[in-house]
Amino acid sequence: MKRNIAYLVVAIISGIACYLIAMLAFNIQDRKHEVQSSLVRLEEVDEITTDPKPWGVNWPHQYDGYLESAGDKYHGGSSALPESKLKQHPWLKRLYAGYAFSLDYREARGHAYMLYDQGVSKRVTERQQSGACLHCHASVVPMYRRVGLELMGEKSDATALAKEFNWPAVMKGFEAVSTKNYEDVFEELLKTPQRVLSSQDQSGKDQNSPHHFATGKAHPVSCVDCHDPKSLKIRVTRPGFVNGIAMLAKSDEPTKHLPSIEKWRRGDRKKPYDPNRDASRQEMRTFVCAQCHVEYYCAKKSTLVFPWGNGLKSEQLEKFWEDMKFPDGSEFYDYVHKETGAKVFKVQHPEFELWSQGIHAQSGVSCADCHMPFKRVGAQKLSSHNVTSPMKQINNACQTCHKVPENDLRYRVETIQDRTRKLTKRAAFAMTEMLDTIKAAQKSGVTNEQLAKVFEFQRKSMWRLDYISSENSQGFHASQEAARILGESIDFSRQAQTLALKLKADIESKNKK
Repeated sequence: MKRNIAYLVVAIISGIACYLIAMLAFNIQDRKHEVQSSLVRLEEVDEITTDPKPWGVNWPHQYDGYLESAGDKYHGGSSALPESKLKQHPWLKRLYAGYAFSLDYREARGHAYMLYDQGVSKRVTERQQSGACLHCHASVVPMYRRVGLELMGEKSDATALAKEFNWPAVMKGFEAVSTKNYEDVFEELLKTPQRVLSSQDQSGKDQNSPHHFATGKAHPVSCVDCHDPKSLKIRVTRPGFVNGIAMLAKSDEPTKHLPSIEKWRRGDRKKPYDPNRDASRQEMRTFVCAQCHVEYYCAKKSTLVFPWGNGLKSEQLEKFWEDMKFPDGSEFYDYVHKETGAKVFKVQHPEFELWSQGIHAQSGVSCADCHMPFKRVGAQKLSSHNVTSPMKQINNACQTCHKVPENDLRYRVETIQDRTRKLTKRAAFAMTEMLDTIKAAQKSGVTNEQLAKVFEFQRKSMWRLDYISSENSQGFHASQEAARILGESIDFSRQAQTLALKLKADIESKNKK
């Protein structure tokens, strides 16, 4: 009897084991099928597929992530612009007095809004801007290629544009349109052929697409700007970055966080450093972001340039601008400050540069590791294409490396950002007192020639304040570096204020005599 029961138990266990093994085999087979089927292309995509929607037919999970960054839950939906930073921080108007950012400066939105938000900004509608601004706000490379091919006397129809990337043509087109007016370059975008879905009319406008995804045939940054349409490998497509990173590679500045540059420096250097050829995949997961999330000059007086000839630290970028001349030989500056008359620099959004000074860069962590963390969808491992704050996906973005509770990680980030905001506020207060003192000195009779050194301090102070207030991590990318830069901003503001007070006192003393 006992033996029969034992046989029965063994039979049951064996049956269950066989069932589980069979289910595992079926599961593995299904997952393999998922991986294979994920590569089936239902829509053709090539070098002129600037609309993300055809890509989304082939790679729906990635496209869904892209759409998530533009959903109605963010910033009030597709018809509502983000909140004005000028209302949140009135001192910004004084920082940018005389520059277009004093008219309109808003919180950032996802990639899908990049072109629409730029087009309706007062910076564009009320001030003449350069077409170089579209370098990062539009899916612009096919247009560069078309213009370049036309200048080279070669075919520039849809077939020629779709065939290959063609770096020489892209670079030539980029150089040709960089100094043209915004409206003229936008028209060039509209004239450039693109591949469309069957649901789109011949103008290229998707009849079912909200306005923030398409403006005529011009699209914001999308899939083709970061992926090779044939291999899907991530790639760098922006001429400004290619020129800038090659300049950095030729400098003497150590770049331990970018090992491929160090390797290139040890080679024969016969060919310029090329990220698409020389960089590792992990580095490319940063470089695709650094094509745009950087400091640069993009106005009409010169071709768009990334200031990396001396290195990536804030003072090295500043020195690059100090040494730069416009093509006519005149000194470089971004704008004349309306309140004082000082010639100053405008920082854009130096996320890559500040990140380069931080612990994550030194540890080999890329931008995508935190802002596009890996996730599982069935058998597929893919990067989240909802490019957003790591605080919205702490599990995938942070806890892969930091084995501590979510609340602890959130507290660390909030503490760094809160301290940075408070220090930024102090630097802004010092700046406004500096401006008031300079204006009072000018009113008392101090000449601009006498104020030359004061203006130099003003430029240095405003550069540093703008550097951190325009950088979108609120100090988190490199907290100690951000604090150092803001501390220097306060110091230069006080030096300018002290010297302006002395000059004012000297004038008043002479007038009394």
